[in-house]
Amino acid sequence: MDKERQTIRDATDRAVLEALDVDPRMTILAIAQRTGLARGTVQARLERYERENGLRDHSVRIDPAALGMGISAHVAAELDQHKIDIAVDGLRAIPEIIECLAPAGETDLLCRVVARDPDDLYRVSEEIRLCPGILRTRTSMFLRQPIPYRMGPLLAKIAR
Repeated sequence: MDKERQTIRDATDRAVLEALDVDPRMTILAIAQRTGLARGTVQARLERYERENGLRDHSVRIDPAALGMGISAHVAAELDQHKIDIAVDGLRAIPEIIECLAPAGETDLLCRVVARDPDDLYRVSEEIRLCPGILRTRTSMFLRQPIPYRMGPLLAKIAR
């Protein structure tokens, strides 16, 4: 692992990050009280995490269903390899795309999308398919989320 991404160095790092996993909006004072650390220590660690890109950009995880977007899916896109930048620019303009990854393997881009209902998902999938540089898409709708986004178990494993 390169130096820029080595954010978990000791038990103090783990304690601060576990507190943020429980409540990403927790104040420095609340983290200090929860972990038993000095406020200055917590502040210094948070500044290092931000500097080294170990934290997301001041993000709060919002359940898309709370916004009326109860359908969640992945749309896999195959690209014209000479037009990847144009395709990504087109995808960036679609607000229902909440994440886009470039995996290894057959799929060029994998977009996590949200929609109001199946008809809306069809509309979003078509917007993606019609982006310049996209040759074909495959959509897989998620039926449920048996394990929600979490970091606690990973933090605990890394600390061992």
